[in-house]
Amino acid sequence: MRTVALPLFTAVSTRSPLAASAVAVSVVLPWLVVALPAGVLVDRWRPRLVVAVAHGFRAVVTGLLAGAVFTDSAGVAVLCAAGFLLTSAETFADSASQVLLVELAGDDLEEANGRFVTAETVGMDLAGPLAASLLFWWNPAACFALDALTFVVAAFFVVRLPDVRGGAPDTRGDDPVGALRVQLAEGAGHLFRDLGLRVLVLAVAVTALCAAAVNAMLALYSINVLGLREEFVPWLVVVMSAGAVLGARLSPRLAPKHGAGPVMVGALVLLGAAFALFGAVPLLPVAIGAVFLFGLASAGWNVLSATRRQRLTPKPLMGRVTSAYRVLAWGLSPIGAGLAGPLAAETSLGAVYVVSGVVVVVTALALARPLART
Repeated sequence: MRTVALPLFTAVSTRSPLAASAVAVSVVLPWLVVALPAGVLVDRWRPRLVVAVAHGFRAVVTGLLAGAVFTDSAGVAVLCAAGFLLTSAETFADSASQVLLVELAGDDLEEANGRFVTAETVGMDLAGPLAASLLFWWNPAACFALDALTFVVAAFFVVRLPDVRGGAPDTRGDDPVGALRVQLAEGAGHLFRDLGLRVLVLAVAVTALCAAAVNAMLALYSINVLGLREEFVPWLVVVMSAGAVLGARLSPRLAPKHGAGPVMVGALVLLGAAFALFGAVPLLPVAIGAVFLFGLASAGWNVLSATRRQRLTPKPLMGRVTSAYRVLAWGLSPIGAGLAGPLAAETSLGAVYVVSGVVVVVTALALARPLART
């Protein structure tokens, strides 16, 4: 809900591109400046407690934001601060959730990640945006109030999970800064020393950059090229989400039969082909099918790549490696979004999709052998 309501409220309340940009940067900035130390701390602490506290913290911050919106006191500074604090807490919750999932799933990681991605897709891309679109026009504060309530409910469920220990001991000693630096280096070092993880990082980084370019132009392409009315553009995201739900359920079943590596390569090739099809054939029925394939392929890749990353990461390093992986994977997204505009201006909106698709397919073919081997 907040993913829809926060930028929409910023746009409606300020009518300022600079304000919208400032809030957007505040929301993603913690993945660059907070995620790495968060991963170190998650490895020191009990993951269940970290997730529960992060949910509780976000419930308080989102509740305060709802109050500020309701009383017309949510200026740009308040929106930026809220966005930064909420994502900062998310960096802790995300890494700790990965530790919990690995510990609780045991050997059933493919199935566990499939369920995780399915639930995440339904909540983030279907139920949440649809609820926000209905509530926002009644009262924007209601979106944030309900969002706060969901964190309370989530914290209630988390504290009922079995407790597991974090992997790494607290080695702060007399030099906490030095210990933090050493543990950061351990996590990032393992990410680059392990061949399988290096391959995954490269594939995810390139794919994330191309996906960011594609997403940045989606609304404009849909309206200007496909002739879709503004109010129908969000339904493309719903179609994409439906594909993602199917992909999250199929990939754990295909991997044992055909091998995780070939299925991952196939998912990337399908994703790139769908990108190129979307831009090369500007017809609405084709676009709807391509968008469905976006979700199907990306979810299939996400489930299996997350499973492989978890299996290749020692448990004592899980939080740090996950955070470093997120920084490299998601840190390139602003670059992809930034390159999409000039490329579209110099060529066409469709060219963004064709170029992104070709890059993803070439990356998948280039990494096919190491993906299969590792």
